[in-house]
Formats: sequence, structure tokens, C-alpha cells
Amino acid sequence: MFLGETNTMLSYPVNLELDTNNTFLVTFPDIPEAITAGDDEGEALLNGLEALETAIEMYFDDKREVPMPSKPKKGQLVVNLPALVVTKVLLANEMIRQGVRKSDLARRLNVHMPQVDRLLDPRHSSKFEAMEAAFRSLGRRLNISIA
Repeated sequence: MFLGETNTMLSYPVNLELDTNNTFLVTFPDIPEAITAGDDEGEALLNGLEALETAIEMYFDDKREVPMPSKPKKGQLVVNLPALVVTKVLLANEMIRQGVRKSDLARRLNVHMPQVDRLLDPRHSSKFEAMEAAFRSLGRRLNISIA
């Protein structure tokens, strides 16, 4: 997925540590608020995605930019955000950079606030047409690519 000319596949490096209870502790160097665990590596990574999305919601609520992922170390596992969540992160970050509030975006799109709230909800299944319109209202264009 691309915004402008920047490749923005969001693959967050993950740290898995086997703890004393024989469960895997999951942390993210780039998003320290995302912490979880799992009984095995697969469950830990699945729970990691949920923890990452929950942390992203916290960033949205606090009106803070979501940090972009660092480059994983050789052999380090990553958790990939779904394409729609990536789009929502990019939208929220662009709004913060431009100083555009949710109410401003609602006016620009001629929609009610709950519709903007859903655009910025990582767990809501927004339509890409609505996401494209939001980016256009910010003077940006959303392009999707398959690699």
C-alpha cells in the first residue's frame, strides 16, 4: 500500500520471550503500549495483532501519531497490520500532521461525526471509498499496490 510515493506496509517487529510460566510474552519495540502473551508462538502472534490494534486505538484517542515500524533485525518476527488498519493509521497521522480535527474532517466530507469516528476506528470495517474521500479532503491520494 502506498500513500504518495512512500511504501507504507506496516510490519511491526515483535519480541517473543518465553516466561517462567511457559507462555510467550509479546512486546513491540516501536509500540511499547502493546503487550500481551500466548500459550504458543502462533497464539502469541495472534494476540500480538490484537494488542497492537488496541494500542493504536490509544494513540488515536490521545491524538498522537502512531510510530512507524522500525526495520526488523535479521530473523526477527513481525506482525503485519491489515491493509484497512494501515490506511486508518496513515489517515490519523496525516490529520495530526496537518492539524485537522475530526470535526474539521466531518465538515470537509459533509458527514456526521459518527462517520468520522468509524473512519478512525481500527476495528470498524470502513469502505475504501470513504477512506479515499478522507485523504482527498486532506490533499492526499491513496494508492494501493500488490507486491
